Amino acid sequence: MIAWTQTVTAKVLGVGVLALLMTIPLMQVRGLVGERQQLRTDAISQIAQGWGGKQVLGGPVLVVPTLRQVAAEGQATPRWQAGSASMLADALKLDVAMAVTTRSYGIYTAPVFVATVKLGAQFRAQDIAEYRHASDAPWQGGKAELRLPIGDLRGLQEISDLRVNGQPTRFESSADRLGGWPNVVVPIDLDVLGDQPIDVQISLKLAGTEALQMLPLARVTDVTMRAPWSDPSFIGAALPLEHAIDASGFSAHWHLLDLNRSYGQHWTDGDAMTAALQASTFGVQLYQPVDVYQRNVRAGKYGLLFIAMTFVAFFLFEVLKRLRVHPVQYLLVGAALATFYVVLLALSEQIGFGLAYALAAAAVVVLVGGYAMAVLHARRAGLLLGGVLGLIYAMLYGLIAAEQYALLIGALVLLAMVALMMYLTRRIDWYAYVPTSTEPPAAIMGQS
Repeated sequence: MIAWTQTVTAKVLGVGVLALLMTIPLMQVRGLVGERQQLRTDAISQIAQGWGGKQVLGGPVLVVPTLRQVAAEGQATPRWQAGSASMLADALKLDVAMAVTTRSYGIYTAPVFVATVKLGAQFRAQDIAEYRHASDAPWQGGKAELRLPIGDLRGLQEISDLRVNGQPTRFESSADRLGGWPNVVVPIDLDVLGDQPIDVQISLKLAGTEALQMLPLARVTDVTMRAPWSDPSFIGAALPLEHAIDASGFSAHWHLLDLNRSYGQHWTDGDAMTAALQASTFGVQLYQPVDVYQRNVRAGKYGLLFIAMTFVAFFLFEVLKRLRVHPVQYLLVGAALATFYVVLLALSEQIGFGLAYALAAAAVVVLVGGYAMAVLHARRAGLLLGGVLGLIYAMLYGLIAAEQYALLIGALVLLAMVALMMYLTRRIDWYAYVPTSTEPPAAIMGQS
């Protein structure tokens, strides 16, 4: 009586176990991709250290010192406590023109920019008078400041013009922060200005890496931005009302009201504003469409599926043509297939993903096809398996390229492969003895 371990069913289960074992090198490859991604992130951080990181730019905020009475526990006489009150402008307009280049650190590159910004902000006299008297803590107007939040002060290259009510002035450094971002400040004396409106005009150059975002720090905020970058990604709390993108670059226009954000026109230093301010940023990220690591990750997600499909192809030749393939030979084929992802990662960092994919796939197809000729003792079988493997890699590339339809295409391909396997194995006796190379050959696959 033939042992169950020598049946075709047992062979199928053994091949399945071998395919699952191949998840170990695939997981190692995925870890390698993550490691290379981290190296790229570190390289971008190095570029940003000398140039300026992801930038955030707001409008000027009027910050006024306050003095309020606080009842102290156990004391009959209240004590005075110093604080501050912040007030936003009535209108804020920013015109931003970005000059974009790329900088390299080793083999890694990142888009960097220099933004020429023209900023205008107006504080209404009515608002100043209203908030001065409406606050529960009296304003101490003699030491007020106009604070301009900037995400990374290392990128502040030039301030070509700064005027408050038409009078030229200059920024001073400050240890205070607004929403977690550092500030540059302009001291002003509200006692001298009285309840006059405040008009602020600023021209500056701000350098940064990968992204530039704005803060809607006014009752009405208008931002116009343009750059010679054809792959912008609009990010943050608001999308542009209008935008145009072509091969020469993009332009975009935002228009936001105070009703579009989660905080009002004024607050005191006791209010928790950091999270609300950070959640209100909006702007653009200079997207790099050829992200080799993202594509390597997506290719690796289908690794087990395509190793299993290749093993199935070997198994079908083994059963239908009554050949014999040893488990070690399956493992060697699986190792070659797993090596594809390492070669793809290494080449794509140097020559781009498309060409790297073609070279890595061709190398593995030739390697596995040639090995199949030797293992199956049939040149035609080796060529056919190589062609099948080439078709599999072509389908994988289609899945990687079709970002939005990858799941649909993958599901249809999987369904077609299962249907094909069911058709080819419809007459196999799964209890039969595993074929040997000394037995007479069965009918060819097309006649099974």
